[in-house]
Amino acid sequence: MVWRHELTNAQWDRIAPLLPETGSPGGRWADYRTVVNGVLYRTRTGIPWRDLPERYGSWQTGYERHRRWSADGTWTKPCERCRPAPTQPPWTRTAHGPSAPTPPPAGPTSTRPEAGMRPGRPPRKRGGTRVDPEGREALGRSRGGLTSKIHLLADDRCRALVWLTSPGQRGDRPMFIPLMQALNLARTGPGQPRTRPDRARGDKAYSSRANRVYLCERGLKATIAQPDDQRAKRRRRGRAGGRPPAFDREQYRRRNTVERCIGKLKQHRAVATRYDKRDYIFNGTLATAAIVIWLRDLTKEPPDTA
Repeated sequence: MVWRHELTNAQWDRIAPLLPETGSPGGRWADYRTVVNGVLYRTRTGIPWRDLPERYGSWQTGYERHRRWSADGTWTKPCERCRPAPTQPPWTRTAHGPSAPTPPPAGPTSTRPEAGMRPGRPPRKRGGTRVDPEGREALGRSRGGLTSKIHLLADDRCRALVWLTSPGQRGDRPMFIPLMQALNLARTGPGQPRTRPDRARGDKAYSSRANRVYLCERGLKATIAQPDDQRAKRRRRGRAGGRPPAFDREQYRRRNTVERCIGKLKQHRAVATRYDKRDYIFNGTLATAAIVIWLRDLTKEPPDTA
C-alpha cells in the first residue's frame, strides 16, 4: 500500500540504484524506502521530526539519514540523474529568487547585545541563535523577520534545475552569474554536460550591466526586463547611454514557468517555511522536493494539489 506523499513503485525504481549500497558499521541500515518516504513526508507536510508517523520507523533514523545525505551530497545524485539535459531545442531557463521565512526562535526577541559580550562579536538574540552578519547559514533579517532566499533556475516544464541560497535581505542581481555558472546537466547520451541554454529569462531584479556583459560574452540570448531607473539613466546620458537592450515581450510572458516551479516547490511546507537551522540541511530539503517534482514529471504522475 502506498500512502499519501510516498513514492510509487515506478518512482522508487528510478532512484533506488542511486542511493548508497552499504550500511553503517555493525549492521545494515533500516529499509531505505521506508526512511526515504519518511523524509519526503516530512518535507511535504513540514511537521517536526518527532511527529513523524510510526509507519516510517524511528524519527531519529529519518533525521540522521536526511542530515548525513544532505552533508555528503547523496541527495544531489538522484536530483542530477532525474534532470538530464534536453537534446532538442529550444531549451530555456528562467531565474527567480523567492524568500522562505524562518520561524522565530522561542523566547524574547530583543536585539540588545548580551551583557559582557566581547567587542566585535555578533549580537545574540535572547533565547535563540546568534545573528550571523556574514550569512554563512543563509539566514538574514528583513522586514518579515528571519528569512532565507532561494535563487532558482527552472526550465520550460516548471522543473528546478539548480538553486542557491542566501540571506533574505540579499539582492537577486549578484546571484545571477553564480547561478548560471552552477548549472551542469548531464546528457542522456554521450557528450559533455550541457551548461549553455538557448535563452535565459529574468525579471527586473536581474538587470545589470555585469549580467548582460556576461551573457554577451558567452553568446547567450537573454530576455531580461529593464527597470525604470536604468531606462531613465540611459536617456539622460543621450547618445552616450547607448542603445536599449533587446527585449522580446513574447519570451518574457513565458517567464511564468519559474513562478509555477516555485509554486510546486512551496507546496512542500518545509520549503515554503524554512525549519532547518543549517543551510546544508535546508539545501537537502530543497533537493528532496525537486526530486519529487522531477519524478512526477518523468513517470507522468498527476501532481498532488490538495
